[in-house]
Amino acid sequence: MASVSGSVRLQRCIVSPAGRHSASLIFLHGSGDSGQGLRKWIQQVLNQELTFQHIKIIYPTAPPSEFFLPLGGFSMGGCMAMHLAYRNHQDVAGVFALSSFLNKTSAVYQALRDGDGVPPELFQCHGAADELVLHSWGEETNSMLRSLGVSTKFHSFPGVYHELSRAELENLKSWILTKLPGEVERQRE
Repeated sequence: MASVSGSVRLQRCIVSPAGRHSASLIFLHGSGDSGQGLRKWIQQVLNQELTFQHIKIIYPTAPPSEFFLPLGGFSMGGCMAMHLAYRNHQDVAGVFALSSFLNKTSAVYQALRDGDGVPPELFQCHGAADELVLHSWGEETNSMLRSLGVSTKFHSFPGVYHELSRAELENLKSWILTKLPGEVERQRE
């Protein structure tokens, strides 16, 4: 449904925080999937819902040719997140890219060369057995971004194809909590 301004309203699936809401996370799906599909996939991998005490999770479903404001995602969702964050919104708390890459001539690299300030940290995971988005492409993207001043964390998962794994999601969850700590974590600091 189009709004008055002419923009498209995205369908989305929301997981409410267990406690007091103090932050939100947007998790993007890959090509051919939906927000609800990604949420169900994560539930299957973890054998439970991905939840946080204080973080609301939003799984939007992208219309066929729409782009929107992400923090991170899987496959093309991660690529879109890197483009948006490093080219237009360097004020986000961080960027995550799962089984994602940027091509060698990506506009992201030029934007980082021309930009000033400190770009957001990148948390990147990639299956070492991924045959759709090669592991080496993810490594090259990570190296290039690091050479341009991005603080990066790259995690390889042996035996993992172009899919999500429980270990990957557990690492992501821990990283998210370092970027968006809850009240208990902030009091300990």
